Amino acid sequence: MAETIRIIGIDPGLRRTGWGIVESLGNSLRFVASGSVCSDDKATLASRLCQLHEGLSQVLHQAMPHEAAVEQTFVNKDATATLKLGQARGVAMLVPALAGLPVAEYAPNAVKKAVIGVGHGDKKQIHMMVKVLMPKAVFDTHDAADALAIAICHAHHRQSVAYRLKQIA
Repeated sequence: MAETIRIIGIDPGLRRTGWGIVESLGNSLRFVASGSVCSDDKATLASRLCQLHEGLSQVLHQAMPHEAAVEQTFVNKDATATLKLGQARGVAMLVPALAGLPVAEYAPNAVKKAVIGVGHGDKKQIHMMVKVLMPKAVFDTHDAADALAIAICHAHHRQSVAYRLKQIA
């Protein structure tokens, strides 16, 4: 008998880290919750990373997901911004790992392909398809919608990810 798997998708960002939680049972998905953890942009980098850690830890404690998925960092022209995003992403991976959850990573194009069917598309298309796939989904920020898309991507790919991890072990 199949069991329901609760998945948290995390869209890392230093200013705002989005999170979205879905439940997967076979081929069906159900929206659970979404939101964003924000950091104080006037605080030091270390304090901001702590704020993200504390906020995500609280979400995990309340939602009790079984698996996590995080979007991979893309490199942009601003090296400083890329490094800061990488640090926020490290927190986004650390929090579920410390909670004992398996953490999968997905490239932005893989997330787009899983949700809208192609590897390139804008945020409006992604958000529209998240609503089509889960009509009851609510999200208050682009980051929360993106996090739901990451969770959906993981729900579609989690069996192949688990298989690859077993092959490595």
